[in-house]
Amino acid sequence: MKYDTMRWRKDALELLDQRLLPRETRYVKCFTEREVSKAIKNMTVRGAPAIGIAGAYGAYLGIRGIRTKNNIEFDRKLDNVIKYLAGARPTARNLFWALERIKRVAEKNKGKTVDKIKSIMLDEAHAILREDINICREIGRHGAALIKKNSNVLTHCNAGALATGGYGTALGVIFSAKKKIKMVYADETRPVLQGARLTVWELIKNNVPATLICDNMAASLMAKDKIDAIIVGADRIAANGDTANKIGTYSLAVNAKYHKVPFYVAAPFSTFDLAIKNGREIPIEERSPEEVKSVGGQMLTVASVNVVNPAFDVTPAKLITAIITERGVIRRPNTASVRRILSM
Repeated sequence: MKYDTMRWRKDALELLDQRLLPRETRYVKCFTEREVSKAIKNMTVRGAPAIGIAGAYGAYLGIRGIRTKNNIEFDRKLDNVIKYLAGARPTARNLFWALERIKRVAEKNKGKTVDKIKSIMLDEAHAILREDINICREIGRHGAALIKKNSNVLTHCNAGALATGGYGTALGVIFSAKKKIKMVYADETRPVLQGARLTVWELIKNNVPATLICDNMAASLMAKDKIDAIIVGADRIAANGDTANKIGTYSLAVNAKYHKVPFYVAAPFSTFDLAIKNGREIPIEERSPEEVKSVGGQMLTVASVNVVNPAFDVTPAKLITAIITERGVIRRPNTASVRRILSM
C-alpha cells in the first residue's frame, strides 16, 4: 500500500503525523523552518533519512520569504536557518548531511539571483526526496540476497517507509525479501513504541506476516531458535562501523552474538559520518522523562521519579554481521571496509 511520509503541496511541506498512527492518518502542514524544526523535535516526522529530507525542505521554507536581492544578506540568513534546523535533533547524521547539501548547492550558484537560488534549493530538496526512495530500493535489493528462505526476521523500532522518503531501509530489505520471509517479529520499542505503532502498521499494510513482541522477549525467542536474522536501521554510523540506532539495539546485538544470529544494519551512505572515528564520539540525544513515565498521557509510575531517557545507543562494529548500503554490503565492518565501499 502506498503512503507518503511527506509530500510537497501548494508551497507547504506536508508531514504524515506519526504520533497519531495507527489510530489516525493526518498530515501536518509546515510553512516555515520553525514548524519543520518543531515537527522533527516532537517526532511528527522521525527516522534519520526522513528527518534529513524534512530538514532540506525546512531550509528552503526558512529563506523563501526573504525579500533582499543582496547575496551577502541572503547567505547570512541561510546560515542562521541551517544552524537552527541542525539543532532539532543531534544524533541523526542524515539531517546534517541534507543541510550541508542544501548549503553547497546555494554556494555553487552564488552568481545567480536570490530568487533563482531559492528555486534551485527547492529543486534540490525534491531531488533528495526522490533519490532517497531509489536508494532504499537498492538497499532492499542488496539486503534481500542475505535472507534465507523461510526465515523468521526480527526488527527493532521503525526503519520503513515512514522513516525515509519511501520504502524503507531495514523494512526495505524485508519488503524486497518478502517471498523468503516466514514471519517478522517486531519489538514494541519502548518508550515511544515505534515498533508497536508504526512497524506493525507498515508490515500489515504491505501484507507481510507480523508478530508483535515486548522488547524483553527477543532473547528468549533467539534461545528457542525462532529468529534467523535481525535487521535494524541506523541514525549515525562512525568511520569504524560503530552504529547508533534506537535505544535497545545494542542489547539485541549482544544477544544475537551469543545466540549466533546474524545481525544486519541497513542504512544509506548519508547516515555515515566519517569525521567520527568510533561510536564513543556519536552524540546521543536525551529526551523528555515524560516519554518513559507515561503512555498516551496516562501516568505509569510515581510522577516525581528520576528518569534516564537516551533515545539511542551505540552498537560496536564487532557485533554487526554486515551493514547493507545502496552501494553494496559491508561484511565484518571496520574502518577499512567502510571506507572501501563508500569510495566506490
